[in-house]
Amino acid sequence: MTAPAAAPERDPGLQPERTRLAWRRTTLSCTVVAILGARQAIHGGATAAGLTGAALSALVWLGFLGVAHRRLRALEAARPPRLSERGALTATACTLLLAAFAVTVLV
Repeated sequence: MTAPAAAPERDPGLQPERTRLAWRRTTLSCTVVAILGARQAIHGGATAAGLTGAALSALVWLGFLGVAHRRLRALEAARPPRLSERGALTATACTLLLAAFAVTVLV
């Protein structure tokens, strides 16, 4: 029996950098959406519903920030693992919840 061959080193090309930049852009976009949503929610006076919406937007943003931070750390490895299903579902849920908060704030 032969020993399995070692995994080749990752190509040091621009793909890892593009992936990191994409995660950073997405995090920046979520930050802007959360801030604008919170601002709109408390615009014209701080109501209980507005403060709840702003707090929920901040909570969802923190969730997405956690997923993005873990992914950026994982991308530092020579052979980074795939994004876990849990991480993908969390990122998707955070994005959808921020969109839902934006819709409810505008109504």
